[in-house]
Amino acid sequence: MSVNGAMLRLARQRKGFNQKDAAPLLGLEQPLLSRIENSLSQAGDEILPRASKVYEVPVSFFKLTDTIYGPPVSVHALWRKKADVTAREMDSIVAELNVRAMHLRRLLEGVEVRTKADVPSLDIEDYEGADRIAAIVRAHWKIPSGPLKNLTAAAERAGIVVMLSTMAGAAVSGVTFSIPGLPPIIVLNSDMPSDRRRFTLAHEIGHLVMHRFPSPTMEQEANDFASHLLMPSNDIRPAFIGRRIDLSFLGAMKQEWRVSMASVLMKAANMGFVNSGQQQYLWKQFNALKIRLREPVQYDFPHEDPTIVQRMLQMHLDSLGYSDDDLATMLHELRPNIYELYGLRLGGDKPRPKLTIIT
Repeated sequence: MSVNGAMLRLARQRKGFNQKDAAPLLGLEQPLLSRIENSLSQAGDEILPRASKVYEVPVSFFKLTDTIYGPPVSVHALWRKKADVTAREMDSIVAELNVRAMHLRRLLEGVEVRTKADVPSLDIEDYEGADRIAAIVRAHWKIPSGPLKNLTAAAERAGIVVMLSTMAGAAVSGVTFSIPGLPPIIVLNSDMPSDRRRFTLAHEIGHLVMHRFPSPTMEQEANDFASHLLMPSNDIRPAFIGRRIDLSFLGAMKQEWRVSMASVLMKAANMGFVNSGQQQYLWKQFNALKIRLREPVQYDFPHEDPTIVQRMLQMHLDSLGYSDDDLATMLHELRPNIYELYGLRLGGDKPRPKLTIIT
C-alpha cells in the first residue's frame, strides 16, 4: 500500500509544522507535498523513512486508513481564549485528538469497559436552567450532597474518557471530542492548576449533556452548569450563612469544595451573600495580590488524575500478554510517545495475571 496522504498531513500537523517547514525536511518541494497530502499525487515508500524520522512516528502510521475527523462543531465556543490560539496550534490539537481516538479504538478491541452510569442528554430549553440540569446529573450519577470528591472518577464511571495534554502549548483549557463508535473524549490541559482543571472538566461535561449544536449562550450555560455541579446552591448555602467572606475564608472553601477562590466568591455573590461593595473590594485584593493569575499555593489541592486509558494500556501489558513492542506496534506509535501521551512508561516483560474487566 502506498503512502496515505491524509496520514502524512496528520503527522505533520501533530508536530506543529506547516508545509513550507516540512517539505525540505522530507526532501520534497512544497507543491508536491501539498499534492501528496491531498491525494492528488502518489508518493512511494522511499519517503517513509525520512517522514518517520521527521514526524517521530513509525512507518506503519503513514499507511493507516482510519477516518480523520475535523474540529468539533462547537470548537470556537469550547476553546477558551480562542483569540490567542493560532491556526497551527489548532491543527496540532485536532491532529492529536485524532491520534488519541485511533489509539482508543484499538485498545477497546481488546478490553471491555463497563460503566456504572451514562451521560444523559438534556436540552437546556426543556428545563428551567443549567442549575436544574446539574442537579439531575448529580442525581443520575448518584453523587451525594456536598462537595464532589472526585469529578474525574465520576465522569469515568459514566463512560467519559478523560485525558491530559499539553495542548501544543496553546491557551486552551479543554476540548470535547465525540466521534461515532467511541465513548466521548474530554482532553484537559495538563499544565492547569487543579481547580481550573476540575472546573474545565465540569464545563465540558456541561457541553456533552446540554449542547448538540453551538449557540450564542452555550459558554455561559456551560459555566453555570459547572458552578452548580461543583457547588449546588442548597448544599453550599449553610457555609455562607453568618460568615465573614474574606480571602482566608475563600481559601478554606477552596480546599473543601475543590474549586477556585474566585469561583467561591462568584457563587457567594450570585447567592446574595456578598454585596457589590464587598465584591469590588475583594476583587481589588485579588488584583493587588495577583491572585487572579495564580491563587495561593497553600490552598492548592491534589490533581485528579484520569485512569481509564492508563488501565487499558496496563491490562494489555499485564493481562493480554503484550510486550512493550507489541503495544507500540498495535497503536502505530513510538514507545516514547506512548509515555508522553499517557504517562505510562514502558519497561519490559512482566508476569501476566488473569484478565480482569474494568468497571
